[in-house]
Amino acid sequence: VTVKYSEPPEAKKPKRRWRFYVFKGEETMPVLHLHRQSAYLMGKDRKVADIPIDHPSCSRQHAALQYRCIPGKGADGQKIKRVLPYIIDLESSNGTFLNNKKIEPKKYHELREKDVLKFGFSSREYVLLHDQSDHGEDSD
Repeated sequence: VTVKYSEPPEAKKPKRRWRFYVFKGEETMPVLHLHRQSAYLMGKDRKVADIPIDHPSCSRQHAALQYRCIPGKGADGQKIKRVLPYIIDLESSNGTFLNNKKIEPKKYHELREKDVLKFGFSSREYVLLHDQSDHGEDSD
């Protein structure tokens, strides 16, 4: 199997303990921990996918979650580097959706806490949170 995705030079493992909370309708699926490596390949091909997506509308290599070390500025104006999560659609047949909007393929899209990802026409929702996220029931 040829892996369609290769990590960029700025790939870095995150310090923050990100995870996907997965929902299938009202049902809660097992939590996926996303801090042990710098990238996670998602798709139907279980030989290469780190996160298998078994829905028929999903591609064998559908998308990748990639942590990237990005330069920025701290609150005090100092230059800092932050490791942030991104999603990239690998030209999948039926697309990747970020907060119900189809993302442009082959382009990194920054993910934020509480973002919701969906793949193809699968009903599963992947909610991105980390270990310091507020798990309160009140949503904004």
